[in-house]
Amino acid sequence: MTEDAVVDLRDEELLTIGAFAARARLSAKALRLYDRLGLLAPAHVDEASGYRYYRAGQVERARLVAMLRQLDMPLARIAEVVEADGAEAAGRLAAYWAEVEARVAGQRTLSEYLRGRLSGRSSEMYGKFEVETVDTPAQVLITETRHALADELPAWIGASLGRLEEAARECGGMTGAPFVAYHAEVSMESDGPAEACVPVADEAAARAWAQRRGRTWETGVRVEPARRLAYTRITKAQVAHPQILAAFEAVQEWMAKEGLTQTGLCREVYFADWDAAGAEDPVCDVAFPVK
Repeated sequence: MTEDAVVDLRDEELLTIGAFAARARLSAKALRLYDRLGLLAPAHVDEASGYRYYRAGQVERARLVAMLRQLDMPLARIAEVVEADGAEAAGRLAAYWAEVEARVAGQRTLSEYLRGRLSGRSSEMYGKFEVETVDTPAQVLITETRHALADELPAWIGASLGRLEEAARECGGMTGAPFVAYHAEVSMESDGPAEACVPVADEAAARAWAQRRGRTWETGVRVEPARRLAYTRITKAQVAHPQILAAFEAVQEWMAKEGLTQTGLCREVYFADWDAAGAEDPVCDVAFPVK
C-alpha cells in the first residue's frame, strides 16, 4: 500500500497525507509542521510505516490554520481560535486583529516621529509644546513600583493609580494630582522601573498602610521635598507612546536653553479625569524637577 492511497480504517474513510494535502491545498510539509506544533494532528498514524492519515472533515481546520498563520498570529492564539466555535472563534480573531491594528498604528506614529528627527525637524516638533515652571510643596507619597515595557505601561498605570487612590482614603485623602515617576527609561526594550505616586495627607497612616501591605504590589511610602518643575501640558492623544517622547524631549531642550539642571525623576502628572476626557483634552503634565 502506498502513502498516496485512500484507505478504510474502522469503517471510516481516511486520506493519506498526500491526498489530504491536495484537498486542503497545502503541502505535506506544512501538515507535518501543524502536527508538530499541535495545531492539526492526524486522525491516525500507522505504527509500522509512520504514515499519517487524515479525515476529510479536517480539511476546513487545515485551511483555517494556514490562513491564520498568514496573519502572523502566534501559535497559542491560533490554537485558541481553532478550538473555539462560531461566534467565540470570530470574537477571538477580532480581539487579536484589534491588537495588531493598535500595534501598527503605534509603529506608524513612531515612524513619523523618527522621520521628523532624521530630517532635522526636531525643533519644529518641539516648538508645538509650551514649557513653563511651577513650584510644588513637599509631599507624602504612597507608591507602587513595577518594571514594565512601553506597551505594558498604560494598563498598569491605570490599575496602579486606581489602587493607590483608593488606598489614599485610609491615609487622610489625596492632597495633589497623582503622577508616575520614571527611575530609568521605559521603551519596548527597557522596563524602567516606573513608580506610581499619590500624594496623601497623613504620613503616619500612610506608613501603617504600607506596613499592612508588606511587599504586595511593591508598595511604599516616601516624602518628596518641595520641587520646582519644568513642564509641558499634553492632551490625551499625546500621552500615547511614542507621541509622548516628543513632549519629554521638548522639555529637556527647553531646560538646556534655560541653563536648568534636572534634580529628580522625570514624571507624568495626571490632573484630569482620564475616562471623561476626549482625545484633544489636556490630561497630563510631562515634567522634570529642576534647579
